[in-house]
Amino acid sequence: MNYHSPASFAEASALAANATGITRFLAGGTDVLVQLRSDVVTPDTLIDIKKIDGVHDITRNADGSWTLGVAATGAEMTEHADLGRDWPGLVEAMDLIGSTQVQGRATLTGNLCNGSPAADSVPAMIAAGVTVTVTGPSGDREVAVEDIPTGPGKTSLAKGEVISAINIPARGENGGDAYLRFIPRTEMDIAVVGVAVNLRLDGDIITEARVSLGAVAPTVLLVEDCAKAIIGSALDDAALDALAAAASAACNPIDDKRGTIAFRTEVAGVLAKRAAKIAYARAKGEQA
Repeated sequence: MNYHSPASFAEASALAANATGITRFLAGGTDVLVQLRSDVVTPDTLIDIKKIDGVHDITRNADGSWTLGVAATGAEMTEHADLGRDWPGLVEAMDLIGSTQVQGRATLTGNLCNGSPAADSVPAMIAAGVTVTVTGPSGDREVAVEDIPTGPGKTSLAKGEVISAINIPARGENGGDAYLRFIPRTEMDIAVVGVAVNLRLDGDIITEARVSLGAVAPTVLLVEDCAKAIIGSALDDAALDALAAAASAACNPIDDKRGTIAFRTEVAGVLAKRAAKIAYARAKGEQA
């Protein structure tokens, strides 16, 4: 195995572009190192990006948006009070991943690039409208999170490309987000269904919304019909029922030992309602 510790993302990109065989980037390592030790994947080239300047930074920009370094951990996000006030649903989603020890290493970037349809942070990022900066042989480009996963364990990143930053929009006024999941156990399990809701209010009326579903299709979904179901409403019972129906209709899950197709489809609607209520309360400045 060839191990590299580049000083910049441009160098990391060049190393990956010229590498042969299997290449993996190391940020937190909670997926890559486990796969390596389990002989699931043995990289020919391992590129450690943790020593690049700024990879642990969590920065609030002048316009209210946020830039997160790709090695910023779940623990660092949870401990950042201002980020948690702006985007509680996103922070809570990341905080659900693994144990306390895992939280000290797990990253949004790794959770995204692992390509799991059940990744907890990915629905929350999609609902929030998060984008990533991708550095490659042709320079940098900005990509919506929902355009990164293409299937279980697969992403749209081309050879030589590496995510170099996480970009979170400004929260703005009268907005709120939430993420909920169902798991068979009380903690440290993989989502059977995950739902993230992000919305904005004008008075009591929802004027903007994004709803994302996890673990109910080959990739995490951004469901426009769910947003349409609640935009223009005060989240009354009719809107909630329409939201649940749209969430269930969007599902294309599998049967496995953790949940049946029928169960996942039903739970997606239930969790969509609950997450929307929490996001709505947060947007109104109320206790969720």
